[in-house]
Amino acid sequence: MQIIRTIGDLPSALRPWREAGEKIALVPTMGALHAGHLALIEAARARADRAIASIFINPLQFNDPNDLARYPRQEAEDAAKLEQAGCDLLWLPTAEELYPAGFATTVRVSGVSDRWEGEHRPGHFDGVATVVAKLFVAAMPDLAVFGEKDWQQLAVIRRMSADLGLPVEVLGHPTIREEAGLAMSSRNALLSAEERAKAPLLHRLLNDAARAIGGGKAAEPVLEEVVEQLKSAGFGPVDYLAYVDGASLEPLGGYRENGRLIAAAFLGQVRLIDNISVISDTV
Repeated sequence: MQIIRTIGDLPSALRPWREAGEKIALVPTMGALHAGHLALIEAARARADRAIASIFINPLQFNDPNDLARYPRQEAEDAAKLEQAGCDLLWLPTAEELYPAGFATTVRVSGVSDRWEGEHRPGHFDGVATVVAKLFVAAMPDLAVFGEKDWQQLAVIRRMSADLGLPVEVLGHPTIREEAGLAMSSRNALLSAEERAKAPLLHRLLNDAARAIGGGKAAEPVLEEVVEQLKSAGFGPVDYLAYVDGASLEPLGGYRENGRLIAAAFLGQVRLIDNISVISDTV
């Protein structure tokens, strides 16, 4: 596996593959890799001839400087995992190179980024859209793979790439879950043993809600009941629990094709997010 640290070295590393007509897939990450990230590498290898990954802890998408400072940095461990997973190239850009002195441009995706995560983390999606646009322009992959666990992020990136006319196919990969259903996340390591036992309830209740809405029930009372169940189980605060259009993230009142249940709730000090699709049981 090649390791590239500067944007200037990236074109020459990718040129032989491009000249050979090989398809290149990019998996952008912030490191602290787990099985979910490695599944994205596997998906990239299945859809392209070459899989490349980037690791960049993006300061623009952190609301709290302390969170940025605490974010785990484990370059050697992450590189070893990527190489074992069959990654062909690891790109490790720096903030100084991506955002040099005088950098003054922000990419903002209106509408799809405004609610839910955008409301609770102001400016977060501006940072996401800006850095992903930079990564796409620098690497210009044929396709890029993102996890569906961050569903709103995926929707923002798809909208940004389409609006800017970037020739990159943006693919979502199904959420990788632990055995009990908890969505894999680096945050899970912060859960206590008691909290980890409770955490899969979020996914189970989302599935219950999906069956109810898919069966024809109105979304609002179903969601209200789930929120009460979560609070009774020790979750809280619940930042949001919503049934939305999967592309626009606008709320829906009842079943519609491409509907998505999205949720963010605290369990102790850990903020968990999850989402699932809703399928009609009449189909």
